[in-house]
Amino acid sequence: MVRVVTRRVGRLADAIGRRIEGFHNRTRAARRRMQEIQRLTSSTRKSQQTGKYQALIGIADEVVTSAREALRRTGKARGKSVVDDLAITAYREAIEHYCKLGDRVIDQSRRRVLKGEQVPNAEKIYSIFEPHTDLIKRGKVQTPVEFGHKVFLTESAKGLITQYEVLEGNPNDQCHVEPSLRRHKEAFGKSPELYGLDRGFFSEDNVDICEQGGVKVVSIPQRGGQKTPERQAYEKSRAFKEGQRFRAGIEGRISVLFRGRGMKRCLAEGRERFELWVGAAVLANNLMKIAELKNKRTRRRRRPAAANRRERSHNTTSKPLTRRLR
Repeated sequence: MVRVVTRRVGRLADAIGRRIEGFHNRTRAARRRMQEIQRLTSSTRKSQQTGKYQALIGIADEVVTSAREALRRTGKARGKSVVDDLAITAYREAIEHYCKLGDRVIDQSRRRVLKGEQVPNAEKIYSIFEPHTDLIKRGKVQTPVEFGHKVFLTESAKGLITQYEVLEGNPNDQCHVEPSLRRHKEAFGKSPELYGLDRGFFSEDNVDICEQGGVKVVSIPQRGGQKTPERQAYEKSRAFKEGQRFRAGIEGRISVLFRGRGMKRCLAEGRERFELWVGAAVLANNLMKIAELKNKRTRRRRRPAAANRRERSHNTTSKPLTRRLR
């Protein structure tokens, strides 16, 4: 945050054409304090962490205050051209934007480190470039914590993505079953015959909702608890296993979206642009899949015609040979 605000103030000074008095570059001091915190060992962290964080927070607070003072002093400044005036306006807006985010970062750091308060995730900011970024915990050993957004996807038997949604925060998977079934009915006019999900979506209520909604095969493995003999037999049945094999196909679809459709990393800023980015990847996937399905359908139609041509060609060449033999 210190580096970003300092860089924007420097660009504002270049656009104005003069140095802004009262603003000092504290980037090196902030970097040193950050490096000292990172080098703390487990034995020295308890005794030294608070003091070093306090120094770093003080530097950040000083930079934010100085940046706002720089905005006040350059309120009437103008550039040499219209382009410079537009650049000055843009730099001023950027500085004010990052100063507001800086206030939130400083506040949560003071509450968490200096006061020992447990700051709720909803009040935390994880990135000043993407303030909408969520903290995601999926229980994975190698990546216990991830930053970004959860995306809910559903796929049809033909490989088309029929639903997608960029979720807010880190909601439980169980809450998506009923809305997903409702959207499927709205789109197709009936419930799916097979509904395959992973164990994270399992609950007795969700199974009842699917069965009452007209789903013939509900393939959701039970998560935790002792399985009844009926449940064990059902999960070993052929229909249930086929449903799980069908569900595994969504993992390949996610890989295609990541590797081939550009959904792995969003290069646009803001949550709205993030949602558009995901939507564009889904649209690209569906268009490519539709083209593939139409191509297969065309090939099936051409096969009988090609066989007839081969047969006519054979008959045509055989007739002259027969005449010559005669």
